[in-house]
Amino acid sequence: MKLFLIRHGQTTGDLEDRYGGTYDDHLTELGHEQLQATAQILTDSRVKTIFHSPLIRARESATIISNHLDCPLVEVKGLKERDYGILGGLTKAEALERYPEAAEAHKDHTNTDPEGESWKDFNDRVITAFREIVEQAPETAVILAHGGSLKRILTHLGEPLPDSIPDGGIIELTI
Repeated sequence: MKLFLIRHGQTTGDLEDRYGGTYDDHLTELGHEQLQATAQILTDSRVKTIFHSPLIRARESATIISNHLDCPLVEVKGLKERDYGILGGLTKAEALERYPEAAEAHKDHTNTDPEGESWKDFNDRVITAFREIVEQAPETAVILAHGGSLKRILTHLGEPLPDSIPDGGIIELTI
């Protein structure tokens, strides 16, 4: 099976320097352009299905690729980014002002943000979703999600972990 792991495009939250997580924001104009370029790269890939996170930025990104490749979308709740609790949706400046201890603790990804999702729960949720996708995926598919979610999948598969996955970035895997 061939999988293309793809990160959503640039978002309004990126421009506003917000903590993302489950904060629901839209793609920017550049984000749309990034995913149109990603879709062009996949033109001859024979992708049959796109599995995507339900968050708006992932759904918009998946739709751009789906329209180009003329293939169906499947929403997978387990692919959502980690819930950052009280930090989610705040600008980094707002978070530092309101919750300085939480903003500092957030730098260690294994910490749980107040009212947020634990590292273990996040990891378990994403891996469960990934296993379910693999059970039903066609020969060639896309998983379109978030940097954190995609890194959990890569770690699970024993693949090298990039420092970051660029907006609209593609990681091709054969499993």
